[in-house]
Amino acid sequence: QVQLVESGGGLVQPGGSLRLSCAASGSIFIVYDMGWYRQAPGDQRELVALITSGGSTNYGDSAKGRFTISRDNAKNTVYLQMNSLNSEDTAVYFCNAKVRRRVNSGTNDYWGQGTQVTVSS
Repeated sequence: QVQLVESGGGLVQPGGSLRLSCAASGSIFIVYDMGWYRQAPGDQRELVALITSGGSTNYGDSAKGRFTISRDNAKNTVYLQMNSLNSEDTAVYFCNAKVRRRVNSGTNDYWGQGTQVTVSS
């Protein structure tokens, strides 16, 4: 099995910063795309940022210019640096990874349990 464990969420004031981390572990041959999604109450889950194993990135409109995604392939870990946070960033943030578990197996999506980010004064 594959586990994704997120950390770094919490309460932050408007204009502040947070750094989220997500480590993939378990039966892993290779991790392809890793990304962050978020879901606010009553809303659909939306893409925040995505990074390929080669380092190419893609950001959702709400994240452009404020958030930076990065990864450490040796640690199967993805990070999300979030700056200039505002109340609209309040949501549960989920980590996602596309993982091949064995050399001759297919690729599956895995999700973390989510970490709460609350932006409030």
